[in-house]
Amino acid sequence: MPKRKNTFSSWPRRLAQRAVHAGWAWAQRTGSVTAEHPGRFRFGAMGTGTRLAFPLGTVFGETWIRLGAHCIVGEQVTLTAGLMPGLDLGPEPILRIGDGVVLGRGSHVIADTTVTIGSDCYFGPYVYVTSTNHSYDDPHEPIGKQWPRMEPVEIGPGCWIGTGAVILPGARVGRNVVVAAGAVVRGTVPDHAVVAGAPARVVRRWTPADGWQPPLRTPAPVPIPEGVTPDQLRALSALDEEAVARLAELDGQASTGVAEPAASGPARLAELEPGS
Repeated sequence: MPKRKNTFSSWPRRLAQRAVHAGWAWAQRTGSVTAEHPGRFRFGAMGTGTRLAFPLGTVFGETWIRLGAHCIVGEQVTLTAGLMPGLDLGPEPILRIGDGVVLGRGSHVIADTTVTIGSDCYFGPYVYVTSTNHSYDDPHEPIGKQWPRMEPVEIGPGCWIGTGAVILPGARVGRNVVVAAGAVVRGTVPDHAVVAGAPARVVRRWTPADGWQPPLRTPAPVPIPEGVTPDQLRALSALDEEAVARLAELDGQASTGVAEPAASGPARLAELEPGS
C-alpha cells in the first residue's frame, strides 16, 4: 500500500537542496584560479582574464607552465610539467598555452618535455595531450617499469580538438586543424586539414589552389548584410515559415524583374524593427 505523502516533509529537503547548490556555486566561484587570485599556485605566467575552473584536476610544476590571456580551463583539467612534483626543470617553460585557449572539462595536458598549444585553440572535453609514451624494448619486463620515451608536442594556433582525442608524443599539428572526436594523432598534420581515425589521417584539406578537397558537404554561411541591426535580426528570427517564404518570394520577383524593384535587404529588415 503506497505511503501517504507528507506535504510538509518536502520543505526541509528543498531548503537543504538550495543550501547545497548555493554553497557549491560559492565554492566554484571562490575556488577558481586567476592571475588576481592564484591561491597556492605560482604559474610561470598567467594572462589577464584567464581562469581555471573549480574543482581543478592535478596541477604541478606550475612554475614551468605559462598560460596566455583570456583562457578558459574547465573543471578537472590536469596540467603538469615534469614527470613528478618537486623537480627542477631549468630556466625555460615546459608547457606553453597561448591566448584565448579553451580546455574542455576533464582534459589532460602532460608536459614531461616541451608542449606548445597555440592561441585560439578549442579543446572538447576529455582530450589527452602527452609528450611521454611508454616503451616496450624488453618483452620480459613489465611495460610500466620500462623507461618512457619523450618527444615535444606542438599544436598550432586556431585548432579545434574534438572530444576524447589523443595527441601523442612527437605530434606536430599545423594551423587551423580540426581533429575529430576520438582521433589518435601522431606525426605531422599539415595546416588547414581535418584528421580523423586511430591512427589519425587527413580526410579533408584546404589549399589556396584547390580550396577544400574533397568539397565541403554544407554551404558556407551567408554573411550578414552590412547595416543590419541586432533588433532586425531578432525580428527576423521571430518570423514564421510563411512570412519567411513570402520574403523569399519578393526577393525572387525583384531579382527577375517580375515585380517592381524591392527595397534592399537591410531596408526591408528595417520594416521588421519594433515600433516601425
